[in-house]
Amino acid sequence: MARIRRLAREAPAAAAAELAALLRDRFDIEAEEIRPTLDAYALNSLSGTFRARGRDWFFKFHQEEGEESGPGEYYRARLLADAGLPVDLPAFASTEPGEQLLVYPRRTWPRFADLLRRLDLDSDTAAMAHALALEAGLCERLLAVYRRTLHPIGPEQAAAEPVHRLFHARLTDPMPDGSRRYPGGRLASFYLGREVELPGARLAFEDLARRRWRIDGREHRDSLADLFDRAAERLAPERLADAGGVSAHGDAHAANLWIDPERGLVLFDPAFAGAHLPTLLAEIKPTFHNTLAHPFWLYEPFEAAARFRVEIRLAPGAIEFVTDWRPSPIRRALLRVKALRLWRPLLGLLAERGLLPPDWRETVRLALFLCPTLVMSLRAGPERPPVASAIGFAVAVAAGSPAEDGADLVSRFLDAIDPALDGAAAAHIWPEEVP
Repeated sequence: MARIRRLAREAPAAAAAELAALLRDRFDIEAEEIRPTLDAYALNSLSGTFRARGRDWFFKFHQEEGEESGPGEYYRARLLADAGLPVDLPAFASTEPGEQLLVYPRRTWPRFADLLRRLDLDSDTAAMAHALALEAGLCERLLAVYRRTLHPIGPEQAAAEPVHRLFHARLTDPMPDGSRRYPGGRLASFYLGREVELPGARLAFEDLARRRWRIDGREHRDSLADLFDRAAERLAPERLADAGGVSAHGDAHAANLWIDPERGLVLFDPAFAGAHLPTLLAEIKPTFHNTLAHPFWLYEPFEAAARFRVEIRLAPGAIEFVTDWRPSPIRRALLRVKALRLWRPLLGLLAERGLLPPDWRETVRLALFLCPTLVMSLRAGPERPPVASAIGFAVAVAAGSPAEDGADLVSRFLDAIDPALDGAAAAHIWPEEVP
């Protein structure tokens, strides 16, 4: 799968040939018209279409470095369906390590990501209301499943969940004795010993990582190095057992959601789903990738560079970042819906059952911080201009580290979901701001 992903960009015909051979070998399918899709949202996956047996099909797979054997993705999809989640079940699935491939009947439904991108560009009131209603409906269904499936888990159960490949495994390298060495993984390959180019500045990553950030006039408590170090400790898989586990998809960002005209939002590509998924990780990826990752800077960095300005100033031990980039109105509104309709009642449920860790705020922050920094390299290069790189690092720090005045968007999100506050206080913290 790693080879096919690479070939899809470098030699699409060769990628199609390998996919045809895999489909023939695994499913006895003679595929024609194979078209891998080079999608801005496919940062670690590949999808596409083909024709076989007189109909059109859609395929998708997710590929991580050092994948290990385990339950196949079809098994996880069935697990989610049995739990009551709205999930699109694949017609065919390969579960061989390194060759996991899901095949679905081709859908004509749009993805939620496509609707949201249109709203980044044009805040049409009716379309925005529709998008927020879809999100609210999904939150209601997810919360019902989380209420029903929440249960205490042990460190071994927590550590066995594949969702950690999106977080802790990207910080570390596996060792022969089964332990993991920090720093390693994508942290090492993306950043350590590398140079970072920002607008008007070049510096070693290790220099950047030690600096404190001032973002749009707000001082933030932690450096990049602080955040990576604490994430490696607090997000260690066995430590995340303290908030219990739920049946969850774990990676249900907008590009993994169909808009079904009958059922609303429907999940697919459940590569990291599980029945004991640590509760505080269940909604991290969709929360970050549907809101703070937009508009443009993560998935369409050259578009961001054309639309937004960034100014960087370096001082001893510090970096100041000033920008006109902001999450678009639809993204802010989505974050509010996710906060008040899902996160807040879920944390309240954890508190009721004695499963809410005292450091839940930091745990959520550290997981949000890892979403942008390890999904791909934020360093500038041929596929990422310095403006988008600077926005990415600043958004990551703002997600992971409290502002000294506590007044930024992430601090407001955390205040709104705090179950220690009553509902009226939470709504006051975050009044509705739909255009």
